[in-house]
Amino acid sequence: MKKIGILGSGQVAQTLGHGFLKHGYEVMLSSRNLTKLNGWKESECEKALVGSFKEAAEFGDVVVLAVKGSVAAEAIEEAGPQYMMRKTVIDATNPIADQAPENGVLRFFTNLDESLMERLQTQFPEIHFVKAFNSVGNAYMVNPIFTEKPTMFICGNNDASKLQVCNILEQFGWEVADMGKAAAARAIEPLCMLWCIPGMLGGGWNHAFRLIKAM
Repeated sequence: MKKIGILGSGQVAQTLGHGFLKHGYEVMLSSRNLTKLNGWKESECEKALVGSFKEAAEFGDVVVLAVKGSVAAEAIEEAGPQYMMRKTVIDATNPIADQAPENGVLRFFTNLDESLMERLQTQFPEIHFVKAFNSVGNAYMVNPIFTEKPTMFICGNNDASKLQVCNILEQFGWEVADMGKAAAARAIEPLCMLWCIPGMLGGGWNHAFRLIKAM
């Protein structure tokens, strides 16, 4: 597992791409408009590649889904779900709606009974989705420095894929809390809302979550 295909070209995609390169992976970022990635490719090493969604899906031993939540299914369709069958797909998306936040609280286009990842898992049952990286800002996704090691909450239906993602997260400096099957994304995705509130209300974006256990 040394090749990572990333569906996306924005800040999350580029931050994670840089992180994977830092840890020795080959990485392909993707976009409908490859000129968006000229700067990223020029600033990285020879292991930094760019391509179409389809090329990234084919390239990656593991694929990262790092697009706007509302177009996540469309991006997978464009990439070709057949190229991600039985692969681990790290789902970093959130179902953020276009409406403005209310009192600092983002609005979602999902409800409490169905997460975006569950929708994707139902639509693409042969893909092994694992929710991760959705509950912290991109500045802290890779080897963040806090007073204590932060916790990344994950979930997914395939245990082998979750183990792959755990190994990546540990490389990236995270403690991992496995919350179980895909239905747990109903709880994990709203952590994005909670994470954003201090920033929306007071400009504080330098934090992460940590799960504390009793002795």
